[in-house]
Amino acid sequence: MDTLNDGLYRRFIKRFLDFLLSLLTLIILSPVFIIIAFLVRTKLGSPILFKQQRPGLNNQIFTMYKFRTMTDEKDDKGKLLPDNIRLTKFGKFLRSTSLDELPELINILKGDMSLIGPRPLLVEYLPLYNEFQRRRHEVRPGLSGWAQVNGRNSINWEDKFNFDVEYVNKVSFALDCKIILLTIKKVFAREGIHSDNSVTVEPFRGSNRKVYNE
Repeated sequence: MDTLNDGLYRRFIKRFLDFLLSLLTLIILSPVFIIIAFLVRTKLGSPILFKQQRPGLNNQIFTMYKFRTMTDEKDDKGKLLPDNIRLTKFGKFLRSTSLDELPELINILKGDMSLIGPRPLLVEYLPLYNEFQRRRHEVRPGLSGWAQVNGRNSINWEDKFNFDVEYVNKVSFALDCKIILLTIKKVFAREGIHSDNSVTVEPFRGSNRKVYNE
């Protein structure tokens, strides 16, 4: 019975809850959206939203939305300066509180993303995945996920992919509720925002390792 219920949740109920909860959250937090948008425009300029192509369910490409956290400062050759220079104090605040992620609720409403699932990564990583790692795209990417509540940017790529595939294998209403509660805890504690060596996270360069076992 549990397997049947989990199957129904994965195929039908999860998407319904994503739509309903993202719509309600967008309505409730609309004043917060307006305030953040105004501050981003004032402190960082336009555009207010950062848009980037990301792979989603079954490798389908979609445009992901986030609040902008960096300036467009360039060197004398017109090349963007390093992230640690362009990431402002205000941008760091948005990232540490995860407020920069709020526009992804629009992606959830549209069906590009889910509240819970593997985080959407860069399109350029697609050719680098091995067969095991590619399984992360068997579900919609999420605003938060199993890897995020188990270290986020402070863990290595192999561990992230292991958590992602573990989630794909175990999707359930109970697990999603657990991740939501842990996400709230992590956001307030501001844990795992950065890796040890970067203001964001080191790029993925490919790996053949597989650690997770069912």
